[in-house]
Amino acid sequence: MDLSFDGRVAVVTGAGGGLGRAHALELGRRGAKVVVNDMGTSLSGDGVESGRAAIVVKEIEALGGTAVADVNSVATTEGGEALIRTAVSAFGRVDVVVNNAGILRDKTFQNTGPDDVDPVLDVHLKGAFNVTRPAWRIFREQGFGRVVVTSSSAGFFGNFGQASYASAKMGLVGLIKVLAIEGRKYDIRANAVGPVALTRMTEGFENPLADRLDPALVSSVVAYLCHDSCELSGEVLSAGAGRVARVFVGMTRGYVNGSLSAEDVRDHLAEVFDDTGYQVPGNSLAEMELLAEMLGK
Repeated sequence: MDLSFDGRVAVVTGAGGGLGRAHALELGRRGAKVVVNDMGTSLSGDGVESGRAAIVVKEIEALGGTAVADVNSVATTEGGEALIRTAVSAFGRVDVVVNNAGILRDKTFQNTGPDDVDPVLDVHLKGAFNVTRPAWRIFREQGFGRVVVTSSSAGFFGNFGQASYASAKMGLVGLIKVLAIEGRKYDIRANAVGPVALTRMTEGFENPLADRLDPALVSSVVAYLCHDSCELSGEVLSAGAGRVARVFVGMTRGYVNGSLSAEDVRDHLAEVFDDTGYQVPGNSLAEMELLAEMLGK
């Protein structure tokens, strides 16, 4: 059975091009009413070309779908509130939030200043807060909601010259972990996707797989994570070129010594790093439970 979004309303940020456009088209094609949010800025977040969102709306309508454009900035609390008001005003509700908006200000760490950090955090990380918070109130009241954030392998594994971007992207993982816990009893699911796709953000990088990196292949994963039937929450999925894989933070059993010294750490690194029987804690309390077990408490 096809995954339908009939009756659902989805907000997609950064949907004027690239991944966000692909997500909006996929959700619209499957029956969701879509709010296409995009200010039309450059990759660095400068300038405004507000017509981008309207173009994607027309594309969704050409597929037989329903959509409206929104050009509010996700980087402010007021912009996030206004975006969700657009959804409620146009369609009477909101069910799905896809936090995809992002900018780049890449520099090596020694050359990174506040102007290279603050705007990136404002759009990627704070933007997810700004948009999801007003939607969250609605999700709790209606007993349903889906949140997807666009994270990145730069955050999971690091990448040269992307300290601010990587920090924002890994911050989003922490956010969905908490949202998954707090939203569980309201049927609110929150997950992250780490896309591998050819977009204007990645055009400058040499990639031998470029012809295989259609953003629509990532959108298939996003659509599943947004659907009513998805039971995953607090998960991170890497998606690209038709491959889907789980990315996770695991913990080894480690070495324990109630009188631990620096020398003990040095001498027992093999046990500290031995990943045999590693665990993936469901929350921070799970680490305490493992520690208690190893201490015989």
